[in-house]
Amino acid sequence: MRILLNIIWLVFGGLWLALCYFLVGIAFCILIVTIPFGIASFRVGLYALWPFGKTVVNKPTAGTGSLVGNVIWLVLVGIWLALGHVVTAVAMAITIIGIPLAAANLKMIPVSLMPLGKDIVDVR
Repeated sequence: MRILLNIIWLVFGGLWLALCYFLVGIAFCILIVTIPFGIASFRVGLYALWPFGKTVVNKPTAGTGSLVGNVIWLVLVGIWLALGHVVTAVAMAITIIGIPLAAANLKMIPVSLMPLGKDIVDVR
């Protein structure tokens, strides 16, 4: 079932969301100082490609640097990426088949707002 949901997700919005994350990651990798933001963006972009069967957990080693980085991320791109998730969640929730996809989209909003200090792992 996860594979079917992931394929439907990829076709109806996951690819576009992942492309947004990858573009943000490329933009952040241009400057040396913002490379950690670019890596986080690529990590979340891969999660946006295939979200079913994965979950987000806090890294036990995250500290003050993650907090400061998350505030910078939130101001620069976090709000816009979260808004993209809200818009696609509303569009997906129009149909009954899209309701699980909309729920997955809403599940991704916290990690789109503050990705540093988080890890994406398999549910198993």
